[in-house]
Amino acid sequence: MSAHDHDVKNSSSTDGLPIAPSLGPSLEAAHIHRHSPLVDRRTSLLCVLSAVLAVVATGVAYALTRLIGLITNLSYYGRFSTEFSSPAGHALGLWAIGVPVAGALVVGLMARYGSKAIRGHGIPEAMEQILLNESKIPARITWLKPVSAAIAIGTGGPFGAEGPIIATGGAIGSLLGQKLPTSAMERKTLLAAGAAAGMTATFGSPLSAVLLAIELLLFEFKPRSFLPVAIATTVAAGGRIALLGADPVFRMPEVPPATSSALLLYLLEGAIIGLLAVGVTKAVYAIEDAFEHLPVHWMWWPAIGAVAVGVVGVLSPATLGVGYDNIEKILSGTFLGPALIAFCVLKFLSWSIALGSGTSGGTLAPIFTIGGGAGAAIGSLFAAILPAAGVDIRVAALVGMAGTFAGASRALLASVVFAYETTREAHGLLPLLGGCTVAYLVSALSMRNTIMTEKLVRRGHHVPVEYSA
Repeated sequence: MSAHDHDVKNSSSTDGLPIAPSLGPSLEAAHIHRHSPLVDRRTSLLCVLSAVLAVVATGVAYALTRLIGLITNLSYYGRFSTEFSSPAGHALGLWAIGVPVAGALVVGLMARYGSKAIRGHGIPEAMEQILLNESKIPARITWLKPVSAAIAIGTGGPFGAEGPIIATGGAIGSLLGQKLPTSAMERKTLLAAGAAAGMTATFGSPLSAVLLAIELLLFEFKPRSFLPVAIATTVAAGGRIALLGADPVFRMPEVPPATSSALLLYLLEGAIIGLLAVGVTKAVYAIEDAFEHLPVHWMWWPAIGAVAVGVVGVLSPATLGVGYDNIEKILSGTFLGPALIAFCVLKFLSWSIALGSGTSGGTLAPIFTIGGGAGAAIGSLFAAILPAAGVDIRVAALVGMAGTFAGASRALLASVVFAYETTREAHGLLPLLGGCTVAYLVSALSMRNTIMTEKLVRRGHHVPVEYSA
């Protein structure tokens, strides 16, 4: 054997291809392993654990939804029922102002004497634990977060249940990782799997849940991390079908394919929605800054914010609670005109003040409501000015809903796929992709941080903006 043949035989390789010996040091310096399989036994174990985790997260999501229903029925109707219902039909009159305040007082006490980590909408807190604490979430968060959120939402807080469910699923995944001999990377994967399972159990959106985990929690696109998450969302989707059926969360009438002219207007809508996302984000943190200057302990801030929630709720009862029914009305094209604009403004005021006060709640449903309403209003304007373009108000609402979240969170792919999975409206995909992309661009050019990362950056933490593959 010649010296050259000997060198080739003993040279490094990646994917079975020979690598020149001289490249060895360069590969090591670049942290490229010579023999690194895409999937190993640890990844397989994480997939099994994620499947078990998904079953637990689905059960927790179902239980939390029932608990919110119970608190809502007791608080607004004086009846013992776990059926998920809206507070909008109550007959309490001005007494209804006190219901959100009472709930917020309990949440403030839980945050003060339980854990301050229950404040906020969940996803930024999960990101913080991943980036700074090796994905180690305290065990008490697994029950404090869902219970506090159920109290806040059940007493009229204008939030969605999905944020707390995502946070709780992530906390359960983190706890599982802490009980077993796992690395920080593996705990992060379990945290993301639990969070994605919680989102899937709420919305029946397994693919967008995987994408959201990649874009906001994992910060990488590698089989070792996304395979367990994909297993978790698949199992959670199956659990949701068994418990609630296979219907989409938001029923939407079938819409025709977009014309070329309409597609251009949806792109223009995306630019406007991107500016809306910037305004929403800045307003939320401006209100949070205002609460920081109050001469009272932060424990009382949620109750102060809840006064605004109660007053707005008297003016517009539909702003109270989760409001998934409002999103469905907007997407169906039956909620239009000045009434829709007034509702969206009041919903934004109620939600932004409550969120800025530091109570326990979520951001997804309120953003979808506000963005969907804005999109419907923009679509109505386009249809009136350029009727020949063929703009569909329902599609415009869908683009507004997803585009606002894409601009506010920078989770572009998750936003597009989520809007499809929750409506099953395939003809909306092209307008969604265009509108959300433009909204993302406008937001990124206008605002450095997002509604998810601004809080972390203010605390001096570095948040990755690029992902490893």
